[in-house]
Amino acid sequence: MLFDNKYIQQRIEKAQVLKDAGYNPYSNDSKRNTTIEKFLNVNSDIVDLEDKRDEKRHYIVSGRIKFLRIMGKASFVKIEDESGMLQIYVARDNLPENFYNTIFKKNIEVGDIIEIGGYPFVTGKGELSLHADTLKILTKSINPLPEKFHGITDKEIRYRKRYLDLIMNSEVRKTFQIRSRVISLTRHFFEEKGFLEVETPMMHPIAGGANAKPFVTHHNALGVDRYLRIAPELYLKRLIVGGFEAVFEINRNFRNEGMDATHNPEFTSIEFYWAYKTYKDLIEITKEYFRYLFDHLNLPTLLPYGDMEVNFDNFQEIPLIESLTTIGGVPADVTQNKEKIITYLKEKGLTVKPGMNLGQLQGELFDEFVEEKLIDPTFITEYPVEISPLARRNDENSEITERFELFIAGREIANAFSELNDPIDQLSRFEGQMAAKDSGDDEAHEMDSDFVEALSYGMAPTAGQGIGIDRLVMLLTNEASIRDVILFPAMKPVLNTANESEEEEA
Repeated sequence: MLFDNKYIQQRIEKAQVLKDAGYNPYSNDSKRNTTIEKFLNVNSDIVDLEDKRDEKRHYIVSGRIKFLRIMGKASFVKIEDESGMLQIYVARDNLPENFYNTIFKKNIEVGDIIEIGGYPFVTGKGELSLHADTLKILTKSINPLPEKFHGITDKEIRYRKRYLDLIMNSEVRKTFQIRSRVISLTRHFFEEKGFLEVETPMMHPIAGGANAKPFVTHHNALGVDRYLRIAPELYLKRLIVGGFEAVFEINRNFRNEGMDATHNPEFTSIEFYWAYKTYKDLIEITKEYFRYLFDHLNLPTLLPYGDMEVNFDNFQEIPLIESLTTIGGVPADVTQNKEKIITYLKEKGLTVKPGMNLGQLQGELFDEFVEEKLIDPTFITEYPVEISPLARRNDENSEITERFELFIAGREIANAFSELNDPIDQLSRFEGQMAAKDSGDDEAHEMDSDFVEALSYGMAPTAGQGIGIDRLVMLLTNEASIRDVILFPAMKPVLNTANESEEEEA
């Protein structure tokens, strides 16, 4: 049974006592007129008002009880709302007759949400507090909070029961407030630049826009399978074909792949497309975007992350092949030879998938020997065509594309390129991806004939970019796991009730 616990039963009984006494334990008529933060700010000038009630300084606050110390004729309560924590002094003689002894002392507990009216004063220890003259139960908590006043440390419980994590850990709430602020600032930045925010489908007839394994669902009315969006890229570029010149979408994407510290199967990114621009223009707007975020979030440009310090005044740019040697330490004669790369990887104890082409092998070298060394913001440019099916070829070297990925603190944060707008070249790239799929690459890009047809009507020279919001927030809040910046991360299912109980007690 969900509530078959003696402590929960005791609280249910207390809720009934409140009802029988005429107090609704789930009332909906709050008279709160200020938040705790505002109360503390507006009364910061008070030295001592314990014996000087002031009608102009009477407040009604509401919040969850986080601490309760009951004494004979008076008690101290600490309540918390979204904005902060406040100490309440509750005296028997200031409340209605018998309320303190029969209702408050016996039926109000940690976890309950209450409303208190009163005036500010400073305690003998110098803490600005509220002297209560009214007290009302708003919500009875029938499930006891964890005993630890300073929060939950078991991450499995924190992620699975995020609501409990938010109740117990105020720092977690701050992380998600910053996340919300980042998304809001991102929207404002691009709107101020003249971009139009748009919405594109989340169920696609073709799994396209990136090389990844999709989630599959079924559309009953149409009688066809659909794929949850891997990326909105191909739809956003259709809008450029249609005549919009600067569009963006803050979007949810889904990739049916592994989970680790930087990957969740459902994630958030922003993608934007800008006509008559190149990937070089995107490098500049990306730098400007970061300056905008840091200014509005009041962050230092020398930002700690784990045991590293990231210098956001030190953006760098380096071609991928060059990085293999100068950063990864791979011999120069190895980087351009398929057989030598395979031998080198095997000598380093790494497994090489059969059938990998030169570009894919160069990508493997980068992943293994370069990526984690890129601490300060670094634009890696000039990616091989084989691993960039949607990017424009370089005019001077047809083996590479006009593409960059931005790495910070050893992780990819953004991916961008001058868009391929040659429909014949795009068709050929898709055909190459289909051949890779037939050879066993289940992440290869599907053929999208409609997109090729759209290109055939003419797409203006365009540059496009995607920025991972989750990883960006990890960086800005110094969080090591993507689960710490997603409110409800993907979790393995609890097998049964017994397992869940064991998990909660861990």
